[in-house]
Amino acid sequence: MRLFCRSYGSGPPLIILHGLYGSSDNWMSIAKMVGDHYTVYLPDLRNHGKSPHSDIMDYQAMSNDILELADQLNLNNFFLAGHSMGGKAAMAFAVNWPERISGLLIADISPFVNEPDGKAAYLQHKTILEAMYNLNLTKISTRTDADAELKGKINSEKIRGFILKNLQRSTGNRFVWKLNVPSLLNNLKSIMEGIELKNIPDEQVTGFPVIFLKGSESDYINIEDYPYILKIFPAAEIIEIREAGHWLHADQPEEVAKNLLRLSGND
Repeated sequence: MRLFCRSYGSGPPLIILHGLYGSSDNWMSIAKMVGDHYTVYLPDLRNHGKSPHSDIMDYQAMSNDILELADQLNLNNFFLAGHSMGGKAAMAFAVNWPERISGLLIADISPFVNEPDGKAAYLQHKTILEAMYNLNLTKISTRTDADAELKGKINSEKIRGFILKNLQRSTGNRFVWKLNVPSLLNNLKSIMEGIELKNIPDEQVTGFPVIFLKGSESDYINIEDYPYILKIFPAAEIIEIREAGHWLHADQPEEVAKNLLRLSGND
């Protein structure tokens, strides 16, 4: 799939993958912080932003999309970073094509399915997507109207604000979702998948620096995961970002930028 992609800066190539409900816009401020050291490529993942929609939404498909993007850009080797869902896609790519990677940064996501945390996260996202799917956009005149309708299902004002960035005006001045909400809902189990601890691959992924960033206020990476992460990525550094939740690139952008620079030795 040919992804929509923005670029910024100059230097060695760095591809950054956004998370669920996100888009390339979410990482522009980070791109500007590191643009003197990298040429930053910011794709919209499938079913997000300006990229095409598809009924298929799994990590094999997403990693294939990144391979196609890299080939289109003539990037034989590049640095790769990803947040949340984008982090899982980045890890899938690194496992499949480690020879293409110069360095890997994973922002606040574990490779693994954690129960009961995994079930709780699945139910939270299911509630969000069902609220989006059931929102009658023909009766929405403003984003304030949409926020009021979603408030009964999505309690967090921060999450609603993030979701509402995906509303856009279409022909006839009506609102539509930029996200492919039906596909995300139908494929939510695949999106929430990770590597089951009992199925950790024997082959280690090595040959380039690996950084995992964990938000101190987030539970998307558990301390119990650390030895298993190191079993797959034995060179990985696991760094906790203080005063940051799951969206640590919004909470502590300077710290995220600093660690991106460390991948290429520009700390």
